[in-house]
Amino acid sequence: MVKEVPIWEKSNLTLEEASAYFGIGINKLRDVTNEKNCPFVIWCGSKRLIKRKLFEAYLEKMYSI
Repeated sequence: MVKEVPIWEKSNLTLEEASAYFGIGINKLRDVTNEKNCPFVIWCGSKRLIKRKLFEAYLEKMYSI
């Protein structure tokens, strides 16, 4: 039996999950996370995962994105 983990309990989110969780479009998330040394992205092959807690901290400091 596979147990589904709620988004707010996950440490890393896919672009789709992050978009739903943060209310930010997928294209904007791609733009923000395309930097070479982006501190809140983990690359798993070509799959981009967003570190939820670090991204939350980043957003709290931002005026706009």
